[in-house]
Amino acid sequence: MTEIVLASQSPYRRIALEQLGLSFECDAPHIDETPEPGEPIADLVKRLSISKVKTVAQRHPKALIIGGDQCASVDGQILGKPGNYENAVKQLSLCSGRVAEFHSGMCLYRASDEHLLFSDGVTRVVFRALSESDIAAYVKKDEPYDCAGSIRCECLGVSLLERIENDDPTSLMGLPLIMLTRLLRESGVDVLDAP
Repeated sequence: MTEIVLASQSPYRRIALEQLGLSFECDAPHIDETPEPGEPIADLVKRLSISKVKTVAQRHPKALIIGGDQCASVDGQILGKPGNYENAVKQLSLCSGRVAEFHSGMCLYRASDEHLLFSDGVTRVVFRALSESDIAAYVKKDEPYDCAGSIRCECLGVSLLERIENDDPTSLMGLPLIMLTRLLRESGVDVLDAP
């Protein structure tokens, strides 16, 4: 069986990957996720996804490394992880009544033979008009400080939305499983054959 490592310490990504029934371990890459000046969001997501898997591969040279990144944007303005209450309130105020695009990148890498696959996708999230009290109540209850765009769609974040438009219902949780299972098959791992 191929050794699989998830290049993340995100509890959301770990829980998502557990759904596939694969045996894996987690190893955080600890990279700088700061966007480069003028860097388009799609390029940022790709760069960070690849950097994460290559960093972790240095510690697991024979493993198949799974890594990903997700960033949100509103009208071209990148919304990363807010980190605190004040930033989360600012991000959600910006999203109120608007469409945010969540760019998700997924990378698989095996250093032993330089095998690298990357795929990405965009999820459009339509926010309803939010009052200050809606935003404050949500942020206090869900504390989405480690989530791009300050929203946890798998929790109370759904109460802020009109609709979600995408091809993979798991993509907003940071680990698009349809995309991932395709990349795993292309890398010789079929989740249906896993013990």
